Amino acid sequence: MTDLVGDDRAIAGEVDFYDRLRPLVTAYGRADTARRIAVVGNQPLEPSDERAARIDTADIVFRVNGFRVDDVDGMPSVGRRADVVVFNRGVRPTPWFFEGYSERLYLMIEPGRLLWENPKLPAFWPADLGIVTMPNREVVLPLGEAMGADPRSGGQWATTGTVMLWIATRLFPDAAVDAAGFSFVDAPDQTSWNHAYGDPSAVGAEHRIDLESALVRHWIDSGRVTYHR
Repeated sequence: MTDLVGDDRAIAGEVDFYDRLRPLVTAYGRADTARRIAVVGNQPLEPSDERAARIDTADIVFRVNGFRVDDVDGMPSVGRRADVVVFNRGVRPTPWFFEGYSERLYLMIEPGRLLWENPKLPAFWPADLGIVTMPNREVVLPLGEAMGADPRSGGQWATTGTVMLWIATRLFPDAAVDAAGFSFVDAPDQTSWNHAYGDPSAVGAEHRIDLESALVRHWIDSGRVTYHR
């Protein structure tokens, strides 16, 4: 099992890719240098002033797919900022997904393109909003290897949330990482997802969340990621 960024197994192409992407991502944050980043999944969480403040005071906040943020008049839970949104082509936009989109960076992953996925843009996508697509060679395949899965021939790849965590930490190898909202960390055997917004959905057959749980728990246990329940 590999560690996060700085892993000596990273190929030159990976390093070059993240070096090119880093200035763009940093431009959407709150500081010239990302010393602490927050990476937030979509698990429903109980209110927590401390967790919400930890997320909103990060230099860069990453969110995933159909996320929600705290309501202005609601109890603090997961904060209100969203600087970088990592999503897949099948995303179901929530009321917060396009909120203030001109001030966010949207990164699209396409693991299904390895086998079958249609390359068309989602029909609901704003005409004036650009997308940066993440290459499978430098992102999805190395993560699959770290998990012990085979995205290319086995048709199994990480969930978008884990890809988001992988991208964020490879972009900023020296930054402290605060993570929250990844239900598979404590429930690797679940067969459906509960979302902070919207109805539950089944865990796709393309995902091995037991492998993802083992990998992310390794990062937490090693101290690379600080996990907030």
